[in-house]
Formats: sequence, structure tokens, C-alpha cells
Amino acid sequence: MNPAPNLVLVGPMGAGKSAIGRRLAERFALPFIDADREIELRTGTSVATIFECEGEGGFRAREREVLATLLAATGCVVSTGGGAVLDAGTRELLRGRGYVVHLLVDVEAQLARLARDRSRPLLAGGDREAVLRRLAEVRDPLYAAVADMQFDTRALSAADAAVRLGHALDAAWQRGLELAS
Repeated sequence: MNPAPNLVLVGPMGAGKSAIGRRLAERFALPFIDADREIELRTGTSVATIFECEGEGGFRAREREVLATLLAATGCVVSTGGGAVLDAGTRELLRGRGYVVHLLVDVEAQLARLARDRSRPLLAGGDREAVLRRLAEVRDPLYAAVADMQFDTRALSAADAAVRLGHALDAAWQRGLELAS
């Protein structure tokens, strides 16, 4: 058991972080927070606009700041953006304040799940499959490095994944109320 005050979901876009996270939060009677939506609420603009105006570096700094605030709380389920693990400070924060689950999905499943999605800046224009493969090459080792658990979502609906992952978490995640410093 790894005691941690929060449950954090990481993984690539289309892995099911938000859909599964909402269901897990309900199952564990915890608040659910989608980090990207929280950034949008706090800035009053979209993730795409932040990327356009500030670049990825500006967005990652905002993301790290918001995640630090969210994870300072105790007892929530947080869905991160797919690139949150790119920042070393964010990875440290996730490991320090969360039980981190890496949701696995392959590129084929991502393409199917994201086929109609036009809201993701990194997929705007170009060859989506090539972009997803390039992102996976860089990010997959970082997801694995920060994760306490890996869970494959490829062949599961969000509802089925949440039920199965919930059972796995019952056995692996000790919901620490507060960790000693």
C-alpha cells in the first residue's frame, strides 16, 4: 500500500482520465477535478488560447501552479492533462501528493476515441497518428516513472474501467489523510 492523500490520473489524451476520474470520485465519495478545466476557470480562457498566446512553456508553468494548489488539498481525484508529466517539478509534485495511476491506451484506441475532437491544440492540423506516436515516445516513459499503478483502458468503456480500477485501488491505495513531512 502506498499512502497518499489524493488520487491522480495521468496518461495520454484519450486514455479516459476525465471520464474514469469522475466515476472513481463518485465511487470513493471524493471531489473530482479536471486540471485542464480548472486552468480554464482560473484564467478565463481556453487551453488552446493559452498555448497560442504563451506557448507550451507558459501553459506548463500555469499547469504546475494549479496542480500545486489542487494537490495541497487532501482527498480528491485529479485528472491531469496529457503533458503534465513533461515538467520535472510537476512530476515531483504528483509523486509527493498523490497515488498516481497511469491509464494506458494505444494509438489506435486514441485515434478512435478522439476522431471527432477538435479542441486539442497538439492535434490541430497534420497527421494525428504521427503526432500521437511522437507524443507517446516522449511521454510514456515519464508516465511510467511517476506511476504507482498502471491500468490498461484500451478494451474497456469508461464505466467498466472505473469499476475494475476501483477494485484494484481498494487493494493498492491507502487513502492517507495527511502525510508526515
